[in-house]
Amino acid sequence: QVELVESGGGSVQTGGSLRLSCAASGITYRQKCMGWFRQAPGKERERVASIYITSSGQGIPGYYADSAKGRFTISQDNAKNTVYLQMNSLKPEDSAMYYCAATSGGSCRSSDFGYWGQGTQVIVSS
Repeated sequence: QVELVESGGGSVQTGGSLRLSCAASGITYRQKCMGWFRQAPGKERERVASIYITSSGQGIPGYYADSAKGRFTISQDNAKNTVYLQMNSLKPEDSAMYYCAATSGGSCRSSDFGYWGQGTQVIVSS
């Protein structure tokens, strides 16, 4: 059974930083894509960043939303089965529920993210 558990959300002021963590278990596929998505009230869910994990455990960041480029960094610790999202220079528009997701193979297409965590809330105040 696949389980993704996010942590690290919270409330910060504009310009602050947060690091989100996603602990994964039960994913048997050695090649996979893991990503961070977010959804704000009244808005569609959007992919923030994703990272392709090779069969040897190397993580290759492959996607950043335009809004995340230069401020967010996705990384992974294969030994801990954990993916991180370092978020710097946070803005009020970054406020959302952030979800960790994973694919069951090497695809990183948005439609292939079939495993989801419960989410962690990020609130950025001005």
